[in-house]
Amino acid sequence: MSASEKAKAKAEQAAGKVKKEAGRAVGNESATVEGSAKESKGDLRGAKEKAKDVFKG
Repeated sequence: MSASEKAKAKAEQAAGKVKKEAGRAVGNESATVEGSAKESKGDLRGAKEKAKDVFKG
């Protein structure tokens, strides 16, 4: 996995987690859902990069 893509995936996961937890804390369901979606997008980005590494090697 390239370092920049790995960093993007981790940043997206972290930002999503923060937004999700902040939404839960204030009772904002919309923010919670958006945060979960962003966190999942980061997870998928990381999985995609790992799969690319498997097929490279």
